[in-house]
This record gives sequence, C-alpha cells and structure tokens, in this order.
Amino acid sequence: MALMLVLPVVSYAQLPNLNCSDLQGVNCNQTQTVSGLIKLVINWMLALAGLIAVLFLIIGGFWYITSAGNEEQAEKGKGTVINAIIGIVIIVLSWVIVNVVSRLVSSNSTSGI
Repeated sequence: MALMLVLPVVSYAQLPNLNCSDLQGVNCNQTQTVSGLIKLVINWMLALAGLIAVLFLIIGGFWYITSAGNEEQAEKGKGTVINAIIGIVIIVLSWVIVNVVSRLVSSNSTSGI
C-alpha cells in the first residue's frame, strides 16, 4: 500500500521549474550566496532540533506528572525534562553563535578586506 502511494512521486521524472516567487518562506536574495544557503540550512536544522527538544520536554513532563508515586518513573521524567532544557539552551546558544559569525563574515566580505 505504501509503495502504491509513493510510486507516483518516484515516477515523476521531471521536476517543475521553480521561480524565486514560487518558494514561499524562503528569502531568495539571501540564498543566492553559498553562505546564505549554509545559514538557511543551519537555521532549519536548529529549528528542527528545537522542536524535538520541546517534544522531549513535553514527554518528560508527562512522565513526571503521571508517575503516580513510582519513584523510577518520576526520576525518568525529571531527567528527561532537565536534559530537554539543557538541549534547548544549547540550541538557542548555537543559533546566536551562527548569527554572530554570519554577520561577521558578511560584514568582512562586503568591506573589501
């Protein structure tokens, strides 16, 4: 059944010509450079990692709340929440570092140095 659903996508031999106006949510002026494309990919990956960390925060909170006196389950939930918060902090700091470095690189490349 899954093969029948995926087969039309695989057999689609020619991709449509996409103009910059067809790409919604993508800044085409920024992605025309290699550094802009790299920054876009990194930001998407950090956003995905952030969503996963928030999901683990919710799961850990659910485990902690539903432990019902089970010490092992409560510790498992507490550990998951703490690790998710640490992950979110690391992701936010990574995003800050990527933006600072990209601004430094773009300002140095435009000043002619």
